[in-house]
Amino acid sequence: MVKVTVWNENRHEFKNPVVREIYPEGIHGAIESFLSKAGFETGTATLDEPEHGLSDEVLQGTDVLIWWGHLAHGEVQDDIVEKVKQRVLNGMGLIVLHSGHYAKIFQALMGTSCALKWREADERERLWVVAPGHSIVEGIGEYIELEKEEMYGEHFDIPNPDELIFVSWFEGGEIFRSGCTYTRGSGKVFYFRPGHETYPTYHNEQIQQVIINAVKWAAPVKRELPVYGNATPLEVIGSK
Repeated sequence: MVKVTVWNENRHEFKNPVVREIYPEGIHGAIESFLSKAGFETGTATLDEPEHGLSDEVLQGTDVLIWWGHLAHGEVQDDIVEKVKQRVLNGMGLIVLHSGHYAKIFQALMGTSCALKWREADERERLWVVAPGHSIVEGIGEYIELEKEEMYGEHFDIPNPDELIFVSWFEGGEIFRSGCTYTRGSGKVFYFRPGHETYPTYHNEQIQQVIINAVKWAAPVKRELPVYGNATPLEVIGSK
C-alpha cells in the first residue's frame, strides 16, 4: 500500500476564520481525508511539530509527500529541506500544491526562483487538460472549472516541465502552466496549481481525483537504486 504524508504549514487555519471555516481540520486534514478514503495509508505533518513532522522515520516510511505552504516558507529548516531532497532523489514522490511553488524544497529541486504573477479577485479558473493520455488526468474531462480561485500568471520561472498536464485560463485573461511533472534522480515531482486557502478547492471532487491520480503516478518504482562511484568491471579487460 502506498504511504502518503500530507505536509502543511498550518498557519492560515489559525490566523483566518474564513480558512478555518472551510478547512476545520486544516488543509492537510482535508487532503488526508480523501486520500485515506481512496485507499492510501496516510499521515500528516505540520510546520510547528518537532522537525516539522518530518523525522527520519517519517520520511523513510513515506512513498509520496504532499506539500502545501504559503506564509512561512522561510521558517522551514534547511537541514529538513536537504533530507526531503535526498529522499526525492532516492525515489520518494513529491506533489507540490499551489503556493508551494515558493517552498524551499521546490526551489531546490527546480534550481530557479519559481516566481510568477498573482492576483486575488475571485476569478473563474478553467484548467485545460493538455495531456489527455496521461494517468494523472484519468477520469477527468476536457477541463476542470473552478468558480473562484486566486490567479497565477505567466511567466512562471520554472524549468521546462518533462510533461505539461494542465494549462489554466483565468477570467482576467492570464494563462498559466498549472500541472507540471519532473523527474529528479529516481523520484517524480508533480506541481499542481489550484488550492488558495480561502476557497474550497480541495473539496472539489475533480481536484481530489487529480491528486489521487498524482499519488499513484508519483509512487516509487520498486527496484534497486543505481550504484555510483568506482566500479569493478563486469568482464575481463584484455591487455593490448
